[in-house]
Amino acid sequence: MAKEQKPDVPAAKLTKESLREAVELFKYVLPYKWKFIAALVALAVSSLLGLVFPAVTGKLIDGALAGKSDGWLGDIDAIALVLFVALAAQSVFGYYQSIWFVQVGENSLVDLRKTSYAKLITLPMSFFAQRRVGELTSRLSADLSQIQETLTFTLAQLLRQTMILIGGLGLIFYTSPQLTLVMLSAVPLLVALAVYFGRKIRQLSREAQDKLADSSTVIEETLQGIANVKAFSNEQFEITRYGRSISTYLGTVLKNAQFRAAFFSFIIFGLFGAIILVLWVGSRFVRSGELTIGELTSFILYTTFVGAAMGSFAELYSQIQKAVGATERVREILRETGEAVGIHSAPAMLPRCCGDVEFQDVEFSYPSRKEVKVLKGISFSAKSGERVAFVGPSGAGKSTIVSLILRFYEPDKGRILIDGRESRDYPLSELRAQMSIVPQDVLLFGGSILENIAYGKPTASEAEIIDAAKKANAHEFISGFPEGYNTVVGERGIKLSGGQRQRVAIARAILKNPAILILDEATSSLDSESEKLVQDALDHLMEGRTSFIIAHRLSTVRTADKIVVVKDGQAVEQGTHSELMELENGVYRNLSELQFDLS
Repeated sequence: MAKEQKPDVPAAKLTKESLREAVELFKYVLPYKWKFIAALVALAVSSLLGLVFPAVTGKLIDGALAGKSDGWLGDIDAIALVLFVALAAQSVFGYYQSIWFVQVGENSLVDLRKTSYAKLITLPMSFFAQRRVGELTSRLSADLSQIQETLTFTLAQLLRQTMILIGGLGLIFYTSPQLTLVMLSAVPLLVALAVYFGRKIRQLSREAQDKLADSSTVIEETLQGIANVKAFSNEQFEITRYGRSISTYLGTVLKNAQFRAAFFSFIIFGLFGAIILVLWVGSRFVRSGELTIGELTSFILYTTFVGAAMGSFAELYSQIQKAVGATERVREILRETGEAVGIHSAPAMLPRCCGDVEFQDVEFSYPSRKEVKVLKGISFSAKSGERVAFVGPSGAGKSTIVSLILRFYEPDKGRILIDGRESRDYPLSELRAQMSIVPQDVLLFGGSILENIAYGKPTASEAEIIDAAKKANAHEFISGFPEGYNTVVGERGIKLSGGQRQRVAIARAILKNPAILILDEATSSLDSESEKLVQDALDHLMEGRTSFIIAHRLSTVRTADKIVVVKDGQAVEQGTHSELMELENGVYRNLSELQFDLS
């Protein structure tokens, strides 16, 4: 069976710092240390038994040529029996060595995957704002796969080949020091050329991986925007774009293949050339009586073992470099400072908030664009149960305000108060447990409708979920599906219409029963019939809660208790619809009249 292709990852130079990073990951092996030690012992015994074969084989040949027994080691029947016993013992120890290394490696990697995912999912929004999610997930997957390969296979092979190399060199030197010097005379040239080829192959492997990542990005972007691709009839354009990218990758891969082929051909020539040299010189020693034929046979077998071990080090070294590089990137994520969210146990719930929210002279810039001030001293307040709408041109800072309410980010200056207390003084998970959001682009997970509604309260009973769906005007359409609440919504909820997705999201928010509700353009992309159903559900949802509404269509916010007009990161106007319409040359009035004229 062909070996499964692992995603390639960039290699890293082996430095003290990089090796220290790699050793850090061995703490994930500690829970399985006794099995790991047992695997090392089995590996050592298996390797040592392997080194027995050349010596015993030489004795077997000498015994056969002598034609008589010289003690039990001269008896060819006894020698053959020893070989079979050693082979059987090596097979047993080899089996347990392999299975134990895999068990330790896989269990350690499962722990590392859990830790990495837990760290990743608790990182702040600023982390994700500066990274592409597709690249992040694929990189993490490839890195962990590389570490997995190293723990379960490469490490064992490195230890085995090291033992064979050291033991083999010792045994051939014991057998014939002169012949050992002849064999080692070819080593410097072999090593020098192996290092050159190895560096070139690693460089081309990195280039090929970068090109493959570029082509994967084309696929990701195309599939994410497949509706746009088809709407603009750009299938051929995307095919051509992907073809160019993958052709560049192919050229790099083929060039790499040439170097790999030359490298392996050189290794084969060098190894067999060394064997021929040893065989020629050894034959002269046999003719002069300095060696027996059995000793020469043992020497050649040991030389083959040593040569194979040396030949494997280039590839093993490359794999170790990749593993170290992967470890560095995983450790980068693990070292990131995560949000103080409760993930190990259910948070002790705060008493229900009243829902008073106040911004006091808040300033904010996104971490990735510190030079651009998004909010410039914005101030407003919302009393418990009030409906506050944010209106204004695109890019004014409306969505940033609700991100700060949710504490996706912290303000650079100023204060945000929840019930008169600074929001940053609340435990983060417990504060967000008091809030809920219904966005414009609803993200549903690829499970059932029941599971998606229950996301608002994972401990909810089926009766509570159905009651929330009824309040969200979703029960009727859900019941119309053959599978009802067990209907699978598909990736991102693709099997549901926009209005249906919105009502599932509203049911989710109702089930959570938040004190503070955020509606981000929740009805802007719906048809009139769906909008009415969704708006009725939203009106029910907003009862008794402090609600923040982002809207471009001003007709949806006329009944708000307060309208905050945001322009260039500042709250330039505040008041009710009627109060703002009385302001001559007011921003809200101009926007309202413009929309009215357009309608």
